[in-house]
Amino acid sequence: MDSIARLASQKAVVIFSKSSCCMSYAIKRLFYEQGVSPTIHELDQDTEGREMEWALMRLGCSPTVPAVFIGGKFVGSANNVMTLHLNGSLKNMLKDAGAIWL
Repeated sequence: MDSIARLASQKAVVIFSKSSCCMSYAIKRLFYEQGVSPTIHELDQDTEGREMEWALMRLGCSPTVPAVFIGGKFVGSANNVMTLHLNGSLKNMLKDAGAIWL
């Protein structure tokens, strides 16, 4: 869990993903389209990916990917991120975290 917290706080937007997950792909595209360059940790390509996935499950991530952190805080999975995007809150969160300046 400490490694998740450490990795999540290193950049304004951090996404834990799997390269074969279509929802992870959609969320990454959403952030790119917002002008954000997130740090992406592909769990299926990381030697510690299985341990990180277990830590994400203990945080309450279900499903475990995509797991999005903004400003070091856990935002949630694809459903949470899309809800924030649709209600306009995501852009403000990204501004507050310094991920975008518009």
